[in-house]
Amino acid sequence: MRMAVAPPSYCFVAFPPRAKDGLVVFGKNSARPRDEVQEVVYFSAADHEPESKVECTYISIDQVPRTHAIVISRPAWLWGAEMGANEHGVCIANEAINAREPAAETEALLGMDLVRLGLERGTTAKEALDVIVSLLEEHGQGGNYYEDASSCHSFQSAYLIVDREEAWVLETVGKYWAAEKITEGVKCICNQLSLTTKMDAEHPELRTYAQSQGWWTGEDEFNFSQVFSLADDHLDCCAGRESLEKQEESITVQTMINILRDKASGVCIDSESFLTTASIVSVLPQNRSSPCIHYFTGTPDPSRSIFKPFIFVDDVKLVPKAQSPCFGDDDPAKKEPRFQEKPDRRHELYKAHEWARAVIESDQEQGRMLRKTMLELEKQGLEAMEEILSNPAPLDPAEVGDLFYDCVDTEIKFFK
Repeated sequence: MRMAVAPPSYCFVAFPPRAKDGLVVFGKNSARPRDEVQEVVYFSAADHEPESKVECTYISIDQVPRTHAIVISRPAWLWGAEMGANEHGVCIANEAINAREPAAETEALLGMDLVRLGLERGTTAKEALDVIVSLLEEHGQGGNYYEDASSCHSFQSAYLIVDREEAWVLETVGKYWAAEKITEGVKCICNQLSLTTKMDAEHPELRTYAQSQGWWTGEDEFNFSQVFSLADDHLDCCAGRESLEKQEESITVQTMINILRDKASGVCIDSESFLTTASIVSVLPQNRSSPCIHYFTGTPDPSRSIFKPFIFVDDVKLVPKAQSPCFGDDDPAKKEPRFQEKPDRRHELYKAHEWARAVIESDQEQGRMLRKTMLELEKQGLEAMEEILSNPAPLDPAEVGDLFYDCVDTEIKFFK
């Protein structure tokens, strides 16, 4: 049985002084099946009744008394998230990974569910990590990563968990895990295990388990990715790392966007089976009086998409135009056997953007002009955000509550 190919997503983080102006910069390209739609959804903070449950993609688990406000980009058919942020300036993105141990096909928590659970329950990167590993211990991970009735594509998972101070790379195999803390320089994770001998936290039985499987002698130095990777697999994810490390200037939001748009490097994927279906870039100022800003595309192919800013305030205006239609209990993803049909999950922004993609594909001159105008539109948003970050006066929540809404609206009108 051949393992499913793990989609080649890339996640990045850069810390000052490599990143500019005391900003932590985070980014992810989400590589997924080409025709899958991602939506961008905001959920406000909420209090929950004691004993209540939360229905994740495949299983229900105990809810916590309070969940934080989150904004996520997610494949429209599932509960969790590919990437996102919460109101406390925590950002999480995940990677599907193949390891020596095949991932369980039994329905449990998906890596993507754990991204959302970490955001809903963690006020710092470390707290989110603790949430993820304890849920992993309790419920395990498994189930189909794709909306596909014909076969089950299941993976192990890795996470990049970031806040204003530090980042954690968390890599998991079943319920076993290891993690490394990062506070400086740059880091890229991709669809292979990357942790080696520097581990700042690990599952208490990790090494015993590796020994019991005959993967580690107990005598050599313990190298996580050597022990747990498929024989030929632990090459480092060179494309992403090189893109990040060869940046000579300090890394800004724009640098990160450019890295995510780069098809030549392989970071922006557009292949027969996979496409970068959505992207995120977040900027987390180390100075707590400045707001964190999260840019989402909500559309495929970042080289042909507009990054649109989102800022958490108490009164965020919801953006139905970036949300997929809801099929409730009739959703084929919620009924067993699953995925017997594939409903049209395209949202308004996605549909409007399809026109732009078609123009860029088919007409060089018109396509070039269109891209130029799209980048100008994006630049206005980026410049307005720079101003917010450089302004010492506190942010007026009324001014940014409908920021993302307005950007999506403008983009749709522009495509029409």
